[in-house]
Amino acid sequence: MLNRRELKIFFKSAAGKISKIELVKMISKNFNEDEKKIFPISLAGEKGKTDVTATLFIYENDEIAKNHLPKYRLLRKLSKEDRKKLIDDEKAAKLKAKQAAKADSK
Repeated sequence: MLNRRELKIFFKSAAGKISKIELVKMISKNFNEDEKKIFPISLAGEKGKTDVTATLFIYENDEIAKNHLPKYRLLRKLSKEDRKKLIDDEKAAKLKAKQAAKADSK
């Protein structure tokens, strides 16, 4: 119905050693899936333990994922630098549009 597979994976002694980007690369290699179709949902550990439980969605294509998932989930796959650049570009575009609208109203 949602055109996706849900994975819940348990990593023993992986707390602080694995990131969401590394997780996506590892899953794409093991399941022979494209990295664009894999979206990390959560990477959680328990207090006092070093075990981590990861939840991921693997969609049939990335367009379906863009329709189903909120924007912040899509941004999680980007590195911090790429994410910051994309957000700054969007803010600049909004500001430019706002200034153009203000100039047109005068």
